[in-house]
Amino acid sequence: MALELYSHPFSSYCQKATMALYENNTPFTLKLLDQAAPENFPVFAGLWPIKRFPLLRDGDRSVMESSIIIEHLQIHHPGPVRLIPTDADQALEARFMDRFFDNYVSTPQGRIVFNAIRKPEDRDPVGVEEARALLETAYAWLEARMTDRQWAIGDQFTLADCSAAPALFYADWTHPIGEQFKHVRAYRSRLNARPSFARCIEEARPYRGYFPLGAPDQD
Repeated sequence: MALELYSHPFSSYCQKATMALYENNTPFTLKLLDQAAPENFPVFAGLWPIKRFPLLRDGDRSVMESSIIIEHLQIHHPGPVRLIPTDADQALEARFMDRFFDNYVSTPQGRIVFNAIRKPEDRDPVGVEEARALLETAYAWLEARMTDRQWAIGDQFTLADCSAAPALFYADWTHPIGEQFKHVRAYRSRLNARPSFARCIEEARPYRGYFPLGAPDQD
């Protein structure tokens, strides 16, 4: 049975999982979670009542959470690009960097965006200030780390870079990566040019009107 991915092209976590599929040209069927395909929502909710996407359907098995989806693909549908390194220490570093981008870039970025969606009387300016401060700290930490690296753990493209690409893409829209973070900005540019993510960027382009802060023109 073909793989099915319940996903939306504009979602950062969906892009993360989709990148892994594109990296190895792994065949799959997109089950679009959008008003254009309402029939997919009840099926998705039946598979995963938490209703957080993406979700990968592999035969009778449902795999939730983007990091776990990538691990599942590595185990059950491996390809020429190994996204989880064979070396145990490198694998740990890839998993750590994956958590860094999810927890300290994507999460505060999302906090700012979701705040903008709320009614004015329900907004949390203190929470937004905290999120922006965390992003600045994350950018500074990453700047020092990327001084002599091509990808998140070195020369090998991994799970961590699948996490980094959408995280930094949307973070720069939300809280711009300053000129002082030249290595982070260069890393983001390399990720944007990676064919697997460039494809995700183009697939998401029609949905840019969804971005509540206004999508910039530079990407």
